[in-house]
Amino acid sequence: MGLLDGKTVLITGGARGQGRAHAVTSAREGADVILLDITEQIDSANYALATADDMAETVRQVEQLDRRALPFDADVRDQQQLDEVVSAGIAEFGKIDVLIANAGIWTRAPFWEMTDAMWQDMVDVNLTGVWRSAKAVTPHMIDRQSGSIVITSSVNGLEPGMNYAHYVATKHGVIGLMKNIALELAPHGIRCNSINPGAILTPMTNQQAAWDMFAGHEGGTRDDLIAGGYSFHALKGTTFMPPEVIANTALYLNSDLAATVTGVTIPVDAGHMLLTGVNQEPVQ
Repeated sequence: MGLLDGKTVLITGGARGQGRAHAVTSAREGADVILLDITEQIDSANYALATADDMAETVRQVEQLDRRALPFDADVRDQQQLDEVVSAGIAEFGKIDVLIANAGIWTRAPFWEMTDAMWQDMVDVNLTGVWRSAKAVTPHMIDRQSGSIVITSSVNGLEPGMNYAHYVATKHGVIGLMKNIALELAPHGIRCNSINPGAILTPMTNQQAAWDMFAGHEGGTRDDLIAGGYSFHALKGTTFMPPEVIANTALYLNSDLAATVTGVTIPVDAGHMLLTGVNQEPVQ
Protein backbone atom coordinates (compact mmCIF):
# COMPACT_ATOMS: atom_id res chain seq x y z
CA MET A 1 0.00 0.00 0.00
CA GLY A 2 1.42 3.34 -1.07
CA LEU A 3 0.56 6.71 0.38
CA LEU A 4 -0.76 7.90 -2.99
CA ASP A 5 -2.38 4.70 -4.28
CA GLY A 6 -4.86 5.43 -7.06
CA LYS A 7 -4.05 9.13 -7.27
CA THR A 8 -2.99 11.24 -10.24
CA VAL A 9 -0.33 13.88 -9.66
CA LEU A 10 0.37 16.81 -12.00
CA ILE A 11 3.93 18.17 -11.69
CA THR A 12 5.16 21.35 -13.35
CA GLY A 13 8.87 21.53 -14.08
CA GLY A 14 8.73 17.75 -14.09
CA ALA A 15 11.58 16.90 -16.45
CA ARG A 16 14.47 16.94 -13.99
CA GLY A 17 15.71 18.11 -10.59
CA GLN A 18 13.06 18.47 -7.92
CA GLY A 19 10.36 17.77 -10.51
CA ARG A 20 11.84 14.37 -11.31
CA ALA A 21 12.14 13.57 -7.61
CA HIS A 22 8.45 14.44 -7.15
CA ALA A 23 7.53 12.21 -10.09
CA VAL A 24 9.53 9.21 -8.93
CA THR A 25 8.46 9.56 -5.30
CA SER A 26 4.80 9.90 -6.25
CA ALA A 27 5.04 6.87 -8.54
CA ARG A 28 6.78 4.82 -5.86
CA GLU A 29 3.82 5.55 -3.60
CA GLY A 30 1.25 4.41 -6.15
CA ALA A 31 0.42 7.50 -8.22
CA ASP A 32 0.30 8.03 -11.97
CA VAL A 33 1.89 11.31 -13.02
CA ILE A 34 1.32 14.07 -15.54
CA LEU A 35 4.56 15.91 -16.28
CA LEU A 36 5.04 19.23 -17.97
CA ASP A 37 8.17 21.24 -18.63
CA ILE A 38 9.47 23.71 -21.13
CA THR A 39 12.09 22.26 -23.47
CA GLU A 40 13.36 25.52 -24.90
CA GLN A 41 15.68 28.08 -23.41
CA ILE A 42 14.47 31.21 -21.60
CA ASP A 43 16.86 33.91 -22.78
CA SER A 44 17.42 35.52 -19.38
CA ALA A 45 18.35 32.19 -17.75
CA ASN A 46 22.12 31.82 -18.04
CA TYR A 47 22.16 28.06 -17.56
CA ALA A 48 20.73 25.20 -19.60
CA LEU A 49 17.09 24.41 -18.95
CA ALA A 50 15.40 21.02 -19.32
CA THR A 51 15.50 19.02 -22.55
CA ALA A 52 13.31 16.42 -24.18
CA ASP A 53 15.91 13.83 -23.13
CA ASP A 54 15.52 14.92 -19.51
CA MET A 55 11.77 14.40 -19.75
CA ALA A 56 12.22 11.01 -21.39
CA GLU A 57 14.46 9.91 -18.52
CA THR A 58 11.88 10.96 -15.94
CA VAL A 59 9.19 9.04 -17.80
CA ARG A 60 11.48 6.00 -17.92
CA GLN A 61 12.08 6.12 -14.16
CA VAL A 62 8.34 6.39 -13.45
CA GLU A 63 7.53 3.51 -15.77
CA GLN A 64 10.19 1.37 -14.10
CA LEU A 65 7.99 1.62 -11.02
CA ASP A 66 5.06 0.23 -13.02
CA ARG A 67 3.19 3.53 -13.00
CA ARG A 68 2.04 5.63 -15.93
CA ALA A 69 3.61 8.95 -16.95
CA LEU A 70 2.01 11.41 -19.37
CA PRO A 71 4.58 14.03 -20.50
CA PHE A 72 3.94 17.43 -22.11
CA ASP A 73 6.18 20.10 -23.56
CA ALA A 74 4.34 23.05 -22.04
CA ASP A 75 5.09 26.44 -20.54
CA VAL A 76 3.62 27.60 -17.21
CA ARG A 77 3.57 31.14 -18.62
CA ASP A 78 0.85 30.10 -21.11
CA GLN A 79 -2.62 29.55 -19.64
CA GLN A 80 -3.95 27.86 -22.78
CA GLN A 81 -1.14 25.29 -22.70
CA LEU A 82 -1.78 24.57 -19.02
CA ASP A 83 -5.52 24.21 -19.58
CA GLU A 84 -4.85 21.79 -22.43
CA VAL A 85 -2.51 19.71 -20.25
CA VAL A 86 -5.15 19.49 -17.53
CA SER A 87 -7.86 18.49 -20.03
CA ALA A 88 -5.63 15.85 -21.57
CA GLY A 89 -4.62 14.52 -18.17
CA ILE A 90 -8.24 14.18 -17.06
CA ALA A 91 -9.10 12.46 -20.35
CA GLU A 92 -6.25 9.97 -19.82
CA PHE A 93 -6.55 9.28 -16.10
CA GLY A 94 -10.09 10.39 -15.27
CA LYS A 95 -9.03 12.86 -12.59
CA ILE A 96 -6.25 14.99 -11.12
CA ASP A 97 -5.88 14.67 -7.36
CA VAL A 98 -2.70 16.64 -6.79
CA LEU A 99 -0.85 19.60 -8.26
CA ILE A 100 2.82 20.12 -7.41
CA ALA A 101 3.62 23.60 -8.71
CA ASN A 102 7.38 23.17 -8.93
CA ALA A 103 8.54 24.97 -12.10
CA GLY A 104 11.03 27.73 -11.41
CA ILE A 105 14.17 29.53 -12.55
CA TRP A 106 16.99 31.38 -10.74
CA THR A 107 19.34 34.10 -11.93
CA ARG A 108 21.52 36.71 -10.20
CA ALA A 109 22.19 40.43 -10.48
CA PRO A 110 21.96 43.45 -8.16
CA PHE A 111 18.37 44.65 -8.35
CA TRP A 112 19.34 47.98 -9.89
CA GLU A 113 21.25 46.23 -12.69
CA MET A 114 18.58 43.68 -13.60
CA THR A 115 17.14 43.93 -17.07
CA ASP A 116 13.41 44.12 -17.56
CA ALA A 117 13.60 40.64 -19.09
CA MET A 118 15.34 39.16 -16.03
CA TRP A 119 12.69 40.57 -13.72
CA GLN A 120 9.71 39.72 -15.92
CA ASP A 121 10.82 36.18 -16.75
CA MET A 122 11.34 35.43 -13.07
CA VAL A 123 7.91 36.75 -12.09
CA ASP A 124 6.20 35.10 -15.04
CA VAL A 125 7.62 31.64 -14.28
CA ASN A 126 8.01 31.56 -10.50
CA LEU A 127 4.92 33.48 -9.39
CA THR A 128 2.45 33.95 -12.23
CA GLY A 129 3.18 30.41 -13.43
CA VAL A 130 2.10 29.06 -10.04
CA TRP A 131 -1.11 31.08 -10.18
CA ARG A 132 -1.79 29.84 -13.71
CA SER A 133 -1.10 26.22 -12.73
CA ALA A 134 -3.44 26.39 -9.75
CA LYS A 135 -6.04 28.18 -11.84
CA ALA A 136 -5.91 25.36 -14.40
CA VAL A 137 -6.63 22.52 -11.96
CA THR A 138 -8.99 24.25 -9.53
CA PRO A 139 -12.32 23.97 -11.42
CA HIS A 140 -11.80 20.20 -11.71
CA MET A 141 -10.88 19.91 -8.03
CA ILE A 142 -13.92 21.97 -7.06
CA ASP A 143 -16.13 19.65 -9.11
CA ARG A 144 -14.68 16.71 -7.16
CA GLN A 145 -14.66 18.61 -3.83
CA SER A 146 -11.19 17.21 -3.21
CA GLY A 147 -7.57 17.94 -4.01
CA SER A 148 -4.14 18.92 -2.76
CA ILE A 149 -1.89 21.67 -4.12
CA VAL A 150 1.75 21.94 -3.07
CA ILE A 151 3.82 24.96 -4.12
CA THR A 152 7.61 25.14 -4.17
CA SER A 153 8.78 28.28 -2.41
CA SER A 154 12.29 28.58 -0.89
CA VAL A 155 14.04 29.68 2.25
CA ASN A 156 14.19 32.88 0.20
CA GLY A 157 10.45 33.05 0.65
CA LEU A 158 11.29 33.76 4.31
CA GLU A 159 14.53 35.74 4.04
CA PRO A 160 16.42 37.87 1.51
CA GLY A 161 19.27 36.70 -0.71
CA MET A 162 22.11 38.81 -2.04
CA ASN A 163 21.70 39.86 -5.68
CA TYR A 164 18.54 37.98 -6.57
CA ALA A 165 15.74 40.26 -5.39
CA HIS A 166 13.46 39.09 -8.20
CA TYR A 167 13.72 35.47 -7.04
CA VAL A 168 13.18 36.50 -3.41
CA ALA A 169 10.12 38.54 -4.37
CA THR A 170 8.55 35.61 -6.24
CA LYS A 171 9.25 33.12 -3.48
CA HIS A 172 7.73 35.44 -0.87
CA GLY A 173 4.84 35.96 -3.26
CA VAL A 174 3.97 32.29 -3.68
CA ILE A 175 3.61 31.93 0.10
CA GLY A 176 1.01 34.68 0.12
CA LEU A 177 -0.65 33.10 -2.90
CA MET A 178 -0.64 29.71 -1.17
CA LYS A 179 -2.38 31.11 1.89
CA ASN A 180 -5.09 32.71 -0.20
CA ILE A 181 -5.60 29.58 -2.28
CA ALA A 182 -5.87 27.55 0.93
CA LEU A 183 -8.42 30.00 2.35
CA GLU A 184 -10.55 30.22 -0.78
CA LEU A 185 -10.55 26.48 -1.48
CA ALA A 186 -11.02 25.21 2.07
CA PRO A 187 -14.84 25.26 1.71
CA HIS A 188 -14.40 22.85 -1.22
CA GLY A 189 -12.28 20.35 0.70
CA ILE A 190 -9.12 21.32 -1.22
CA ARG A 191 -5.87 21.85 0.63
CA CYS A 192 -2.90 24.04 -0.36
CA ASN A 193 0.54 24.21 1.27
CA SER A 194 4.07 25.20 0.33
CA ILE A 195 7.61 24.03 0.99
CA ASN A 196 10.70 26.14 1.65
CA PRO A 197 13.72 24.19 0.34
CA GLY A 198 17.17 24.99 1.63
CA ALA A 199 20.16 24.26 -0.59
CA ILE A 200 19.14 21.48 -2.98
CA LEU A 201 21.49 19.99 -5.57
CA THR A 202 19.75 20.25 -8.94
CA PRO A 203 20.73 21.54 -12.38
CA MET A 204 19.40 24.96 -11.31
CA THR A 205 21.94 25.20 -8.49
CA ASN A 206 24.78 23.07 -9.84
CA GLN A 207 25.92 25.65 -12.40
CA GLN A 208 28.45 28.46 -12.73
CA ALA A 209 26.47 31.34 -11.21
CA ALA A 210 25.80 29.32 -8.04
CA TRP A 211 29.41 28.06 -7.93
CA ASP A 212 30.58 31.69 -8.06
CA MET A 213 28.13 32.77 -5.36
CA PHE A 214 29.29 30.12 -2.92
CA ALA A 215 32.95 30.65 -3.83
CA GLY A 216 32.62 34.40 -3.28
CA HIS A 217 34.33 35.15 -6.60
CA GLU A 218 34.15 34.40 -10.29
CA GLY A 219 35.57 31.10 -11.46
CA GLY A 220 34.02 29.07 -8.66
CA THR A 221 33.78 25.30 -8.91
CA ARG A 222 31.37 22.58 -7.87
CA ASP A 223 33.70 21.88 -4.94
CA ASP A 224 33.16 25.48 -3.77
CA LEU A 225 29.40 24.91 -3.95
CA ILE A 226 29.56 21.74 -1.88
CA ALA A 227 31.93 23.28 0.68
CA GLY A 228 29.68 26.32 1.01
CA GLY A 229 26.66 24.11 1.55
CA TYR A 230 28.01 22.99 4.90
CA SER A 231 28.03 26.61 6.09
CA PHE A 232 24.56 27.24 4.70
CA HIS A 233 23.04 24.59 6.97
CA ALA A 234 23.11 24.10 10.73
CA LEU A 235 22.59 20.35 10.80
CA LYS A 236 25.73 18.27 11.16
CA GLY A 237 27.18 16.89 7.95
CA THR A 238 24.66 18.56 5.63
CA THR A 239 25.70 20.28 2.45
CA PHE A 240 23.53 20.56 -0.67
CA MET A 241 20.71 18.09 -0.19
CA PRO A 242 19.23 15.71 -2.76
CA PRO A 243 15.86 16.75 -4.22
CA GLU A 244 14.23 13.68 -2.70
CA VAL A 245 14.09 15.46 0.68
CA ILE A 246 11.63 17.94 -0.85
CA ALA A 247 9.70 15.20 -2.63
CA ASN A 248 9.27 13.33 0.65
CA THR A 249 7.78 16.44 2.26
CA ALA A 250 5.39 16.91 -0.65
CA LEU A 251 4.47 13.25 -0.33
CA TYR A 252 3.42 13.84 3.27
CA LEU A 253 1.44 16.96 2.36
CA ASN A 254 -0.35 15.21 -0.49
CA SER A 255 -1.17 12.08 1.51
CA ASP A 256 -3.93 11.36 3.99
CA LEU A 257 -1.34 11.82 6.75
CA ALA A 258 -1.81 15.56 6.18
CA ALA A 259 -5.58 15.45 5.64
CA THR A 260 -6.13 18.39 8.02
CA VAL A 261 -3.00 20.38 7.09
CA THR A 262 -3.62 23.41 4.91
CA GLY A 263 -2.29 26.96 4.59
CA VAL A 264 1.17 26.20 5.99
CA THR A 265 4.69 26.50 4.62
CA ILE A 266 7.32 23.99 5.74
CA PRO A 267 11.06 24.75 5.69
CA VAL A 268 13.16 21.76 4.66
CA ASP A 269 16.49 23.42 5.20
CA ALA A 270 18.64 21.38 7.62
CA GLY A 271 18.33 24.19 10.16
CA HIS A 272 19.34 27.04 7.86
CA MET A 273 16.66 29.34 9.23
CA LEU A 274 18.04 28.79 12.75
CA LEU A 275 21.31 30.47 11.84
CA THR A 276 21.81 34.12 12.69
CA GLY A 277 24.33 34.35 9.86
CA VAL A 278 26.42 31.63 8.29
CA ASN A 279 27.56 28.53 10.10
CA GLN A 280 31.17 29.53 10.89
CA GLU A 281 32.13 26.11 12.22
CA PRO A 282 30.32 23.55 10.10
CA VAL A 283 30.75 19.94 11.08
CA GLN A 284 31.45 17.85 8.02
